[in-house]
Amino acid sequence: MKKVKYLIIGNSAGGIAAAEAIRQVDKRGTVTIVSDEPYAAYSRPLISEHLASGYPLERMLFRPAGFYEANGIQTILGSKAVRLDADAHSVELEGGTGISWRKLLLATGGRPIMPPIDGIASRGVFTFTTLSDARAIGRFLNGIERVVVIGGGLIGVSAAAALVKRGVKVTIVEMKERVLNIILDEEASALEAEAMTLAGVDIITNHTVAEISSSPGKSGSVTGVTLDDGQVIACGLVIIAIGVSPRTELTSGSGIKVNRGIVVDRRMATSHADVYACGDVAEAYDFVHGEARLTPIWPNAYLGGRVAGFNMAGVATEYPGGTAMNALKYFGLDVVSAGIVTPPDDSFREISRKQDGCYRKVVVKDGCCVGMVFCGDIEQSGVVFALMRDRIDVSDFSERLVADDFGLVYLSEERRRPLLEVPSAREKPSETA
Repeated sequence: MKKVKYLIIGNSAGGIAAAEAIRQVDKRGTVTIVSDEPYAAYSRPLISEHLASGYPLERMLFRPAGFYEANGIQTILGSKAVRLDADAHSVELEGGTGISWRKLLLATGGRPIMPPIDGIASRGVFTFTTLSDARAIGRFLNGIERVVVIGGGLIGVSAAAALVKRGVKVTIVEMKERVLNIILDEEASALEAEAMTLAGVDIITNHTVAEISSSPGKSGSVTGVTLDDGQVIACGLVIIAIGVSPRTELTSGSGIKVNRGIVVDRRMATSHADVYACGDVAEAYDFVHGEARLTPIWPNAYLGGRVAGFNMAGVATEYPGGTAMNALKYFGLDVVSAGIVTPPDDSFREISRKQDGCYRKVVVKDGCCVGMVFCGDIEQSGVVFALMRDRIDVSDFSERLVADDFGLVYLSEERRRPLLEVPSAREKPSETA
């Protein structure tokens, strides 16, 4: 059985951040990263660009070529971890290979949710969360005139944007009343829908796909979909994009506490003393809601991984918290949203402004920003997010938060100081192998 000091399952933002943090304080301890994907770490948000224009893997890499070798990180890529014995400190990979570890990080991410639709196993049905997905769709697109995307959330809109650039007609079917309904409020969602429609995307809301039809035969390809109201849409390819769920299956039978995701404390530690988790698979502290929640976004995964890495290497470090935040530019519209964008009750105050095709809204509660949506002109969004993160009382200038000239000038000198530092090692432990 292979023995390592630090084992990381997952090779995306969280896993890489953890490895970097470990190496910052422990130069010699063995670090191994295991991933079921065969690629070096790459930026997942760029898979849309890969599908749209063949954006090369070399330009998608999260770290330069040679990163693993330069940092003494061993990799086992294209191999899935299938069994975890937390008490025995061991992991089994596909094929039977075993690895024993002293400290383990679970950065396994999420997997696409597959709804119970008749015909979902037909040839020509894809998901859109990995580079392999984008490559498979690209290979299948030749001769396809229309694609149906099931789901009008971030993944679905991202896929639609790439397909439009490829000259393919796209229909989005969204079960809720509007696209991007989780990350945008009603006004911003309408602006995004307008931009999508102008680009030629057909949007069908308040409906679901009941059946995916395919040509006869065992390897029959997709020919169309039937909606819950009986409407038939002819298409040659279907993308399932209704969301992702945390990949927690490795914890089954391990005794590690799991809610919707793997539950972690402010050190990113699980209920097992030597096991940590971060990224899309972890329920970590959300500074807006004041509790542990799933916040599956890239910056949170990186910061959580870095905190986990320091703690795995023996340096006490606390996760400051993250929250839902999305920055996108699809169909020519810049959008940034974060926190609570649609208040649940009257205890929240909404401050908004719409002018010249731009829309800004900030949500305030108890004097602090708890949410925001910026569309079109997003220049001030970074400042507002910093106010959210640091729980700055904005009572004295709340009306200015959506003004054209809003900026740091409204803050005191003390509050202007940049507070963007990632956690750093406060003490250096002994470097044992």
